[in-house]
Amino acid sequence: MHSAPVTLSSDLTVQHESPLGPPLLGALLRAPVDAIRARMLTGLHDAGFTDLATAHFAVLRYPGPQDRRPSDCAAEAGMTKQAMNYLLGQLEQLGYLTRHDDPEDQRSRRIHLTKRGEAAAQNIRQTVRQIETELEREIGAEEFAQLRQLLIRLNATDIVRDRRTATGA
Repeated sequence: MHSAPVTLSSDLTVQHESPLGPPLLGALLRAPVDAIRARMLTGLHDAGFTDLATAHFAVLRYPGPQDRRPSDCAAEAGMTKQAMNYLLGQLEQLGYLTRHDDPEDQRSRRIHLTKRGEAAAQNIRQTVRQIETELEREIGAEEFAQLRQLLIRLNATDIVRDRRTATGA
């Protein structure tokens, strides 16, 4: 006697009935991003950066905080300046970055990664490169190249550009 396989609501690869219909772009992008973030965190922890948490990715995300103002990082991450400064304070206390007065604007500060912060950022890039290699192998080089080009084009759309303009990022 076989029982029917259980379909989780978060499994977007299986057709299932939903009152909302099939998954839309946001849901289809979310699952891969969540998987990549989980692997990034595992890679960091495996390399000894066990004091970092997923929340810190708001600071360490591409292109990184190096020589940027906290307010610019906050706008790009879509969070308040207070929330960003809280994360920056944690990372500063943990030895990943320092904040110095901005020579161009005495009311502001600039973020500088320490050697430990640079090593963590390099670990993240190495992990994501490994993920890209695995994805290329799994879906094929040609389709992966197409995916990459489509994502670049998606990032150049008015929808994304308008968000960047609205947040000042």
